[in-house]
Amino acid sequence: MVGGHWAITIYNGKQNAAMINALKLMKKICVFFINILFTPPENPDRLLIYLSSVVVCVWNLKALKRKTTQPVECSNYLSATMSYSHQSMGSGFRNARGYEFGRTYVVRPKGKHQATLVWLHGLGDNGSSSSQLMESLHLPNIKWICPTAPTRPVSSLGGYTCTAWFDVGEISEDSHDDLEGLDASASHIANLLSSEPADVKVGIGGFSMGAAISLYSATCYALGRYGTGHTYPINLRAVVGLSGWLPGWKSLRNKIECSYEAARRAASLPIILTHGTADDLVPYRFGEKSAQSLGMAGFRQAVFKPYEGLGHYTVPKELDEVVQWLTTRLGLEGSR
Repeated sequence: MVGGHWAITIYNGKQNAAMINALKLMKKICVFFINILFTPPENPDRLLIYLSSVVVCVWNLKALKRKTTQPVECSNYLSATMSYSHQSMGSGFRNARGYEFGRTYVVRPKGKHQATLVWLHGLGDNGSSSSQLMESLHLPNIKWICPTAPTRPVSSLGGYTCTAWFDVGEISEDSHDDLEGLDASASHIANLLSSEPADVKVGIGGFSMGAAISLYSATCYALGRYGTGHTYPINLRAVVGLSGWLPGWKSLRNKIECSYEAARRAASLPIILTHGTADDLVPYRFGEKSAQSLGMAGFRQAVFKPYEGLGHYTVPKELDEVVQWLTTRLGLEGSR
């Protein structure tokens, strides 16, 4: 959920609230970092990114104690020092609120190009780290597109800025969904898939907030439109959500049941959700509730995989199951 880019801005008159929120954030990141120590990621580059995040948060806490009124920012220096074999696409697309999407990274297929998936990072992360993870998966027939979310204020972080696909406060059953932000990101992702060849199957996946956007895109596909009413243009063939939740789950069933075409599309779309029972950032019950809501709304091919004792991170076993699921659902050749 936390990645290699972090920025915190302290505003005049808000130092006390900022300190409280920063301490809460630091506590979550420390728990997350301890989980990484006991279950290190398969790709060692990921560990460096996690380490950089903790260092930056400590730096920002010191800045808060000094009551600075200047932004304290740490860019992802790993991007400048690591060499990548995949293509990097520029940024520049702005959403409805004027937030600019960051750099997009592309991992080219090593075999026959049969599918293209957009993979979405979590809060505070970026497309670079996502592309490293996707490149490590044994899926030679998939092209991965890994965009970077806009840098924007986030309510759950007390208004601090970081990369985020939409604004989010506390995740709860009564929380308000940022429909404008959700639609802007879903539209950007659809645009990334719009130029793929007709014979290539397309899908969306993500982790944490990235999973939330993936599941939201699945509902847009079923309904045939975004929340704004504009037509959703992509024929999705697979959706993956790791440690995430479904925005707008309360009203989904009624929307799907009102349209025969929406019910048909929902029933045809394969979805896999995974969630750790020890997740303290996006609690397990929200992942489970999301899967139940999808099932009740008519997404008959939605499956839910719980992982006992897993926190807010991924493990090789979980990724292996996703690889097997994608291979089967997309009919990929030579991926086993």
